[in-house]
Amino acid sequence: MALKDKAAKIDLSHIGLTVGNRGLGAKTAIGMHADALFRDEKVAAENVDLKQRLADFDGAVATRKLDPNKIKASKWANRNELSYSSAEFDSLRNEIESAGGNIQAIKVRPSKVVLGEYELVFGHRRHRACLELGLQVLAVIDDMEDSELFCQMDRENRARAALSPWESGVTYAKALDEGLFPSARKLAEAASIDLSQLGKALALARLPSDVIAAFPSPLELQYRWATLLTNAMQKDPDLILARAKALRESPKNLGSAEVLRLLLEGGGTVPPPPLKRVLVKGREGQTGEIKFDAKKGSAQINLANIDPRRFSELEKGIKALIS
Repeated sequence: MALKDKAAKIDLSHIGLTVGNRGLGAKTAIGMHADALFRDEKVAAENVDLKQRLADFDGAVATRKLDPNKIKASKWANRNELSYSSAEFDSLRNEIESAGGNIQAIKVRPSKVVLGEYELVFGHRRHRACLELGLQVLAVIDDMEDSELFCQMDRENRARAALSPWESGVTYAKALDEGLFPSARKLAEAASIDLSQLGKALALARLPSDVIAAFPSPLELQYRWATLLTNAMQKDPDLILARAKALRESPKNLGSAEVLRLLLEGGGTVPPPPLKRVLVKGREGQTGEIKFDAKKGSAQINLANIDPRRFSELEKGIKALIS
């Protein structure tokens, strides 16, 4: 049988093509074109719907529940451990416990050191509360540079539970010492900090550790004390350090304001400073040493290479001092 005759005997009536739920027979070019137009219109309508849904989420930030053990403090962490021993923190922890977790999300960035871990940007107290309670912590994950992390952390803390002046100073000093910002002015501009207040915070942070330790808690230091303590240290550092050491070893529980007064004025439980030596050199080889003993209320003067003819001048000076 010829191939043409065989083809004529094939039954194609049972083969149907569908568009939607409509069964169609064999397609014509016009029919196929109509189907294509129908599909294009449907896809276009779906695209419009999807774009509208995406627009509804424009600006929204996704959050995730994270294991608080996988979140570590950054090198710029600015909360002192004493901040977690306050009644205010206890209240926050109780609130988070009753809610079953933190409602306000913290912010983290992926760790640059350990894969699968995160670094805190802000929300240190909320993270600590969840960590202590054994709850997962709600967090926003956002990658960022160190300078941006620092500024966001500082702004968030000032907007919520502000850091103490000393905590702020320690944080700012570290940022400057490690070159995160080239100057205090640039730091103030980047983090929107008042330059004068920044200077006072830095002054508190730069105080000797013995002076800081004289206070019941460094968190009680105040901005207005920065100039007073800095000036006192510049005028007579040995005296202030001696007073600070005595206050630190004193068995009495003194308030911070009283500690400040005793550092600046002395008296009360603060003993006089120990023996102090002053060395003096003359232009022609003369040398002198003066030993002040505050406990005995005396001063010892040793001179070398002094022309004996000038002893009378020394005598007059001493008489003028005690008369």
